[in-house]
Amino acid sequence: MGLQATTPRRGPKPRPETRLNLIRAGGKLLHESGYAATGIKDIVDAANVPKGSFYNHFASKEEFGREVVDAYFGNNLAELRSVLTDPDVAPMVRLQNYFDERIRGFETSGYVRGCMLGNLSLEVADQSAIIRSCLSGHFKTWGGLFEQCIADAQHQKAILNDAPPAQLAQFLLNGWEGAILRMRVEKSDAPLKNFVQTVFEFILK
Repeated sequence: MGLQATTPRRGPKPRPETRLNLIRAGGKLLHESGYAATGIKDIVDAANVPKGSFYNHFASKEEFGREVVDAYFGNNLAELRSVLTDPDVAPMVRLQNYFDERIRGFETSGYVRGCMLGNLSLEVADQSAIIRSCLSGHFKTWGGLFEQCIADAQHQKAILNDAPPAQLAQFLLNGWEGAILRMRVEKSDAPLKNFVQTVFEFILK
């Protein structure tokens, strides 16, 4: 009879702090250099751990990439929710605040790296079903927050455009990701500001 899937993993017991260190260090590399250009040796060297430690925690680089995406989005989700769902702030102001904050952040970073979700969508989504599914789930969560904010604004008559909130939210998310790509090419916030101006002057009216 063959070995069962429940056979315990051999080797040192995985350490949670090592796992977190790998995700942090490797996540930074994936964001800066991309998935293909980042090897497992690069990841363990950046985390200052033996190569074998990687496989104590992750079955493959693909699984590692999925966890990095989860960590990246999870680290930003609380702030995303606080800005877009604040009941004490008018919904249109919430949206404007969100984009203003993101533009300032990209300016501070020198218009490099962009959004990891967008970067990996371009680079990995066609090759990895695991990472593609992960990205899709996070985009749905992000779009849902835009959708609720837009629905609130329509309810308050701050947006007279009566297109379905979900449709407007998807346009907002897709257009923003495209503007971020142009930002990286131009090394300028002009594509971001142009997108936001167009949205608020012509789409969310």
